[in-house]
Amino acid sequence: MAEGNNLGKDGEAAAREYLVRKGYTVLRSNWHWHHYELDIVATHDGQLVVVEVKTRSEDYLVSPEEAVDNKKIRRIVTAADAYVRCFNLDLPVRFDIVTLVKTSEGYKIDHLDDAFYAPCR
Repeated sequence: MAEGNNLGKDGEAAAREYLVRKGYTVLRSNWHWHHYELDIVATHDGQLVVVEVKTRSEDYLVSPEEAVDNKKIRRIVTAADAYVRCFNLDLPVRFDIVTLVKTSEGYKIDHLDDAFYAPCR
């Protein structure tokens, strides 16, 4: 497996652990619907929280949160809508981004609550 794939998988595992420590209940990881994917789906404070995880090494060119562009947001929102319909959920949905930058000491983690809203069609 490529080093980038390992970095991403390790980063998602660290993000899950971080969220659990913060009191989130992780429902699913890497949930797929057609060609869309949700990195982490969790609940917290009565909300369904869809978390996009972005992991980078220290020498990144584009910051992790900048990698979540409008096209990526539309894909996440579409997948989240499918998730809510698939599991017949009646919860408010929030979209977060967890960014991880791998350092020699581990990961520097930032959690952006309400990082974006579902765009109007």
